[in-house]
Amino acid sequence: MDAIKSSNRITSNHITELGDNEIFVFGSNLAGRHAGGAARFAARNLGAQMGIGVGPTGRCYAIPTMQGGAETIRPYVDDFVKYATAHPEQRFFVTEIGCGIAGFTPKQIAPLFASAMDVSNICLPLRFWEVLLEE
Repeated sequence: MDAIKSSNRITSNHITELGDNEIFVFGSNLAGRHAGGAARFAARNLGAQMGIGVGPTGRCYAIPTMQGGAETIRPYVDDFVKYATAHPEQRFFVTEIGCGIAGFTPKQIAPLFASAMDVSNICLPLRFWEVLLEE
């Protein structure tokens, strides 16, 4: 865990602005109605467009979390990891997607991000790292 902390790969719980080439990754719904939580912040402050519930939008990347169980999120996370890998010039700050309005726990969602552990431009929330590193 110390190596992760020193590598600066932990997403802050209090993002208020982004630097150049930084991307805010948030949980959304498929319809792209960004009415609450991190999605609302993304729409109001970082250019996430209403009606876009999957993929890049504004200075953000939307991962839908409201369509069913945790396993329904996996393909969208996999697509995100591929996208981030293809865009090494950008730094992606993943929020605790699915752990707010969608009602999941970090223990349910973090394992979906196992493939992101070795992608150096993806930052994960501390609680996701804790779950991933205990497995």
